[in-house]
Amino acid sequence: MNFAMGTFFHPIIIIGPGGQETVEALVDTGASFTTMPASLLRRLGVSPHRQARLRLADGQSAIWDIGRIRSSIDGEEEADLCIFGAEGSPPTIGAHTLQAMLLAVDPVDHRLVPTEASS
Repeated sequence: MNFAMGTFFHPIIIIGPGGQETVEALVDTGASFTTMPASLLRRLGVSPHRQARLRLADGQSAIWDIGRIRSSIDGEEEADLCIFGAEGSPPTIGAHTLQAMLLAVDPVDHRLVPTEASS
């Protein structure tokens, strides 16, 4: 799988009612929400609470299940929304999660950095 030069992976802990799991996920600022394989979310006891129409990277749109989780990155934990993703697709950390955690992307050093929120 080829990824653009500015992309990188970062660990995220996905926390559901049935447990938690640390996942190496692709940081994707172009994605609205964090996406994890549906089997992982179900294993952690996460159930979909709604569906949303999302535009995919190839320009097509599709309906996806969304569930409520808690996520933790670098010691910060927040309530979060997560897409029930397709099996075999890389887990991703999306913009909603990054904003909730007050994290920005350092594209030069391929890392997440704390940032200030604007009101």
